[in-house]
Amino acid sequence: MSLPNRRNVIRTGMFIACCGMVHAPFALAQQPQGMALPVSEIADGVFTFRGKPALMLAANEGKICNLGFIVGGESVAVIDSGGSVAEGRELLAAIRDVTDKPIRYLINTHMHPDHIFGNAAFADTGAIIVGHHNLPRALAARGRFYLESYRAAMGSALMADIRIMPPTKRVDDVDEIDLGGRKLTLKAWKPAHTDNDLTIFDRETETFFTGDLCFLGHLPTLDGSLRGWMAQLDALAMIKAKRAVPGHGEVPADWPQALEPERRYFDVLAADIRKAIADGVPMARAVTTAGRHEADNWRLFDDFNERNATAAFAELEWE
Repeated sequence: MSLPNRRNVIRTGMFIACCGMVHAPFALAQQPQGMALPVSEIADGVFTFRGKPALMLAANEGKICNLGFIVGGESVAVIDSGGSVAEGRELLAAIRDVTDKPIRYLINTHMHPDHIFGNAAFADTGAIIVGHHNLPRALAARGRFYLESYRAAMGSALMADIRIMPPTKRVDDVDEIDLGGRKLTLKAWKPAHTDNDLTIFDRETETFFTGDLCFLGHLPTLDGSLRGWMAQLDALAMIKAKRAVPGHGEVPADWPQALEPERRYFDVLAADIRKAIADGVPMARAVTTAGRHEADNWRLFDDFNERNATAAFAELEWE
């Protein structure tokens, strides 16, 4: 199927399949039908879904982050599974609309629910779940909290099938997986957005899946280390990619230009917090004004900025 013909795939009647079997066509025929996520082919064999810049809610089924999959000569790798099993099933249907090759890997870029709540949709595919070496510990610490805290916003129906599924393949530093003549480079980063951020680089098309180390439009959210994130921006920018898939925002994105908005925001936030600390401004007051000059540049600013400022104050107070 040519590149133009597979862009923006929106079809009903797609098969939700368990594809880790030798006789994939037979397996497909036995599966119930369902809606497929609308995906776009942004490079040869690289497909993406763009999430909405919103909070996770029942109305959007948690479809707020960018997802993707890469088709190799022998198998498929999925990058993140979405914010609900319902979304994960639609992603699986979209994959099956493109190929019946087995799904060998499900790569989770980090621990947040919008990226991993769909994992159970791939439980019967035989896919190996891949993650940062810190991801199992992070999910063990927060998994139960995530399941309980999102129930009110997402509703019991959407939450019913969600399971916390840690990776069985862990990336300590840099690793490689082969999809059959197509190699992906996986890199585990030091604490930044979280302490378990993982990126994926497709060598064949030079496409870079950044996870939430890059936000566009949607305000970056800090759940790791501001100083660590800022310190690694240059290393991220040095990756020689032709295009990027950020965790949130425009897909595909120019690289490394896509990093500049969050670099600017971090510089403003850090400067404001450092000045407040130097001036003896209490945290409770400092976090209400820090970063405010950036408010017009981001969606969901009021939802996340004070949380970012609070985390930044607690970190920078001791530098």
